[in-house]
Amino acid sequence: INLLSIGDGNAKPEIQIEKLQRSKKMSLKSVNAKLRPLIQRAVSNPASRSMTVLSKESGEEYKKLNYTNRMKQTGRPVSPHVTIYTFPVTAISSITNRVTGVTMALGAAGLGTVEILGGSGTALSLLETIGSQGFLIAAPAKFAVSFPVVYHYCGALRHFAWDRYPDMLTNVDAEKSSWALIGGATVVSGIAMFL
Repeated sequence: INLLSIGDGNAKPEIQIEKLQRSKKMSLKSVNAKLRPLIQRAVSNPASRSMTVLSKESGEEYKKLNYTNRMKQTGRPVSPHVTIYTFPVTAISSITNRVTGVTMALGAAGLGTVEILGGSGTALSLLETIGSQGFLIAAPAKFAVSFPVVYHYCGALRHFAWDRYPDMLTNVDAEKSSWALIGGATVVSGIAMFL
């Protein structure tokens, strides 16, 4: 703040500081005077509602009721659950991408734990044992390993393509690529079951 702008330029600095302090006090008073009616109007507004205080008995009763029963008592309809809606294939594709990522992380952690606890070569012998158990055990195990790897890898390629060519990221193209990703990963993993 320029002290010379308050009062005249010939006054002593102490007098100028006093004038500045008085002008600040006056401006705060005028602001408070302008805000006071607004605050009083907001507090006295009947549209605002006060906090509901529950007694101990009503609090216990409230805990016993589930959401559906509480809504029946109020007469308001219960919102439909998410299961009545059909997920778009792009949402299913996105969720599957996340699930396959977590699955691969857990699988790698499991194999690492087996190798650390069992010693060198334990994870390899475990996988060989599972693979030699016959088709009914080996095929689903191969699918359980290959599907997350193939799906997640192809999903990453799809995202790289979308990042490189943003024009490919339309609703129609995203839906087509989601179907292609799901179908392609399933087919490749199905073939891997027979190897």
